[in-house]
Amino acid sequence: MRFPPLPPRRPPFPVGPGERLLAWAAVRQAANGGDDPRLVGGTRDALYLPHRVPWEQVASADWDQEESTLRVVEVAHFGEPSPVHALRLDDAGRLLELVRERVTASIAVQRHVPVSGRRQVRILARRAPGTRGELAWFVEYDDGLDPADPRVDAVVQEALAAARADVTP
Repeated sequence: MRFPPLPPRRPPFPVGPGERLLAWAAVRQAANGGDDPRLVGGTRDALYLPHRVPWEQVASADWDQEESTLRVVEVAHFGEPSPVHALRLDDAGRLLELVRERVTASIAVQRHVPVSGRRQVRILARRAPGTRGELAWFVEYDDGLDPADPRVDAVVQEALAAARADVTP
């Protein structure tokens, strides 16, 4: 009788206090040519790239199957460039599942709001997955929309007020 292979042993991986490594993948080489850790991993609370990025601070994560590359974009302050990490990974299946689940779980509200023609804004409220902590609100603008335009700002403020009212008891 053959038994399925045991999952690989959890590698030694430094995570924050009270956290436990749930999934990991070996870095084959940096897709951007930079220095990267030998492993990337995720816990219930954060993604380690090697620095700790709480799930609610992951703006997006995309997987390129052909290149075996995980591209992670961090949330940035308005007007600042978003940090982007591109990592070529080996055997990333479990890590990709964890990334998808935890990033999705961090989104409490997501609304697409038309502004002008086909251009729109996305209103997002995020918090640490599995908590009842305070919501952090974000607005993502399509290219060509000027946040300083009073007409755009009026649409955004109305949409933010309506979204906040929907989640406030």
